[in-house]
Amino acid sequence: MPLPLADHLIQLAFDPGISPKGGGLPGLAVLKSVVNSINMFGIIAVVGALAVSLGVWAWGHHTGGHQAEANGKKGAVVAAGAALGLGAANGIVSFFSALGSQVQ
Repeated sequence: MPLPLADHLIQLAFDPGISPKGGGLPGLAVLKSVVNSINMFGIIAVVGALAVSLGVWAWGHHTGGHQAEANGKKGAVVAAGAALGLGAANGIVSFFSALGSQVQ
């Protein structure tokens, strides 16, 4: 005999009791260090990309190369967006993690 709809809803609302906790697995400190290093590498790469993009923008402007100027502008905007994303990564993840933990 099939289960009534209320029994299906009760089964869907089951709380497994799982929450993120630090210290459960070995190597967590090493993983944090690796991710921090990757983030720093990304920020340094973005600084280089921004410098190159600004140089292309200026060169295109002064030589009359409209496509080079446009590409330099695009590169500068992309580099600025990447820097924003890399700098705000911890805040974005913690915001959505806290938001997700409020879901009942």
